[in-house]
Amino acid sequence: MKALVKTQKGVGRLCLMDMPEPKPGTGEVLIEIYASGICGTDVHVKNDVFPYWPPVILGHEFSGVVVELGPGCKHYKEGDRVVGEPHTRHCGQCYLCRTGNVQICPDKRSPGWGIHGSMAKYLVMPEQLLHRIPDGMDFDTAAVVEPTANTVHDIYERAGITAGDFVVVLGPGPIGLLAGLTARAGGARHIVMVGAPPDEGLRLDTARRLGFQTVLNVGKDDIVKAVMDLTDGIGADLVVECSGAPAAIAGTVDLIRKKGRICAIGLTGGKTVDFPWEKAAFKVADIHFCLSTSYTSWDRTIHLIATGQIPAQEVITHRLPLSDWETAFEEIEAQRALKVILHP
Repeated sequence: MKALVKTQKGVGRLCLMDMPEPKPGTGEVLIEIYASGICGTDVHVKNDVFPYWPPVILGHEFSGVVVELGPGCKHYKEGDRVVGEPHTRHCGQCYLCRTGNVQICPDKRSPGWGIHGSMAKYLVMPEQLLHRIPDGMDFDTAAVVEPTANTVHDIYERAGITAGDFVVVLGPGPIGLLAGLTARAGGARHIVMVGAPPDEGLRLDTARRLGFQTVLNVGKDDIVKAVMDLTDGIGADLVVECSGAPAAIAGTVDLIRKKGRICAIGLTGGKTVDFPWEKAAFKVADIHFCLSTSYTSWDRTIHLIATGQIPAQEVITHRLPLSDWETAFEEIEAQRALKVILHP
């Protein structure tokens, strides 16, 4: 089967090549992949700035159909339309696994970097990590369940959004836009979407099209003044940091009210952040760090997308065959694309 493979360590070194078709083992199913999204993690693997074990097939945002069951499978059947949590190889024995936090097990190796992923015709997955998708959900939309489940876990389950919250989202990339849509579904009364000068165009225009009440550019707008003016000098209930920019991370404290919450999603790429710790302490801020997805966030996300409460498909800008992977990565890195779906 044709697959997009990171062949060895180093920048680049991606290749569309023939790989053996996988076979499911005990407790595993074989999935025919209908759609696979490109995540920032895939770009980081391409650029050699994320852990990975080559040679490895990229991709962990996927949807498809179960076509074969391995021994011992009892909960799914051939023909089921599915998505899956990328928490493969978690040990099941450590305190994290045994408290339901398999997503941060130190032994976890997800598809796309730790084991072979979804940018191929077939993918093997443990049956226990699958979730069915409704018949009315198309495969491209289903492929963005995984990134949306991240924002649902982060904003609902970690940061605890409350109906009526005033929310600021920093960073209007795919995750930031999904975070804004998730906050709106959670009852936010007002959402401020903040970008930088390079975001002017596709990203901030998409934020405007999606109907967020206030869309700002740090290159020309005073973000703190705008938020304070909109909240009568109180500040935001919740700031969702999706940019990973050290200056933006440090600036979250100026945007929140006293006893406000900061939801930290964006990663810095290893940069150290000069953070106003004492200012946050005097504001009695709650800071919620977030990584990956919980089991409970998946079915919740599928429901929210299927009922139209989170129109996650709106972040998809390109749909391309797997053979056009080079164009897909170029468009993403040039910020001419948001979410690209590849069709193996």
